[in-house]
Amino acid sequence: MKNVSTPSTLVPTSWVGPIRVSGDAVEGEISVPLATYESPLWPSVGRGARVSRQVEGGIKVVVLGERMTRSVLFSAPDAAVAHAGALAVQSRLGELQDVVAQASRFAQLIEAHPEVVGNLLFVRFAFTTGDASGHNMVTGAADALMERILSWGTGLGYGSISGNYCSDKKATAVNGILGRGRNVVADILLPHDLLASGLRTDARKMVDLVVRKNLVGSTIAGAIRSANAHYANMLLAFYLATGQDAANIVEGSQGITFAEERPEGLYFSCTLPHLIVGTVGNGKHLPHVEHNLARLGCREQRETGANARRLAGLIAATVLCGELSLLAAQTNPGELMAAHHRLERGTPEGTPGGG
Repeated sequence: MKNVSTPSTLVPTSWVGPIRVSGDAVEGEISVPLATYESPLWPSVGRGARVSRQVEGGIKVVVLGERMTRSVLFSAPDAAVAHAGALAVQSRLGELQDVVAQASRFAQLIEAHPEVVGNLLFVRFAFTTGDASGHNMVTGAADALMERILSWGTGLGYGSISGNYCSDKKATAVNGILGRGRNVVADILLPHDLLASGLRTDARKMVDLVVRKNLVGSTIAGAIRSANAHYANMLLAFYLATGQDAANIVEGSQGITFAEERPEGLYFSCTLPHLIVGTVGNGKHLPHVEHNLARLGCREQRETGANARRLAGLIAATVLCGELSLLAAQTNPGELMAAHHRLERGTPEGTPGGG
């Protein structure tokens, strides 16, 4: 049988930075690959990166938690049977953890959250999945869990391997409340003089814009646990360059930008509570992805999960760079549109071939 090459769609990619990052997950000055058709994104993130290099410690990154979830659905004759099933799941969690240990080399069951609606029982299982994002891993584990639960003879019946309480590739509240993916916070403290020289703005303007645009504007728009300017831009570009499932920017872009004026300058943070990323698994075998992950330092021999945490930390720092730069531009009338005209019609530093 002949080898058939898979058709490819080329996306312009540029390495931006380096970004100065510090934290348990990642440390150093590191350039990042961004694949996008929106060419102004490169110099915009680059501006944030330049600012990061002028601050001691740069952007500080904290990985607060990590898990991948799958919610299964059972049917029952009535709510009483569904409730009894939920109690059984909670009381026999240790047994279910053993089932997962036998079904998977890397997945570990850490939580089970049942929810009864009428005669339906939803169970949201949470797992650690090592360096993988874990979509397929947790689905396989959930199959084994459902089989065991149905064998208990509690009166439950099979409903679905996925009940939408996970919640995968949908904008929901549950991911932020219970956790899904890597929960990461990136923050930086910018001196007043650096705001003026590097971003042409000041702390008061930035705080006002974050409150009025990101917080109030997002609220009246009906945003779900989300208040940011454009996390999705940086996430998609990073996801495409590193072999991630790009559809996960739906929940990944739900995050909150926060700013606070202090005597010494501007405190600025980006909280991304559900980054679905991994350094192994589907898509990571492609040559350009292998090259990019290796250059990012995400192919090192580390403890299980450390490479994925490093990647998540770099993504969060990149998001902060782009968010900071865009918001600074929007504090000045006309700057955003002028920048787009200038950058999309010329060949600015940061475009492919320009470093």
